[in-house]
Amino acid sequence: MRSRFLRPALRALALLAIIPAFSTLSLAAQNEVNIVRIWPEYRQADSFTRIAEYFGGQEKSRELLVRSQPTARQGYYFLVRFETPDARPGTILALEYILPSEELARLHFFPIDLPSGSRAVLAGLTGADWPGAKVQPTAWRLRLLAADGRELARQQSFLWSLPPAESSVVTPSAPTPTPAG
Repeated sequence: MRSRFLRPALRALALLAIIPAFSTLSLAAQNEVNIVRIWPEYRQADSFTRIAEYFGGQEKSRELLVRSQPTARQGYYFLVRFETPDARPGTILALEYILPSEELARLHFFPIDLPSGSRAVLAGLTGADWPGAKVQPTAWRLRLLAADGRELARQQSFLWSLPPAESSVVTPSAPTPTPAG
């Protein structure tokens, strides 16, 4: 009968010994910003129109909405869900992307005040900053920077991580000496 009570007591003591180790890990993780998911897609201007706008209201969005050209709605958007335990005022969303017809990356900065908790940010490359509805970026990288410039979070497309293609210029090799014979 004693063993029936001893086992639960030992389990409770073991659990109490393990909990501090997990709480220090969770405290370290609490200071981080996590990118939960990124959904890139092209959006037409009318997809942003809500019924309130027809009655004289202004544009409203559930997400924190930032655009490269504030007056243009149509463009390529990155819907990013962040999680952070602390509010991050003065952060900057740095979006780098490569278009299919170009070799060099373009870069746009979006200033945002990221609140604590889970928050979606809709960052759009709009107006003259995006060439058209049928164009998709070849590769992209999204970074969240703190007000002091530290990188808080980063996520990128698979193609961004690949090394650049080697030059297609063929260089002549030195002639190989033939053995005399």
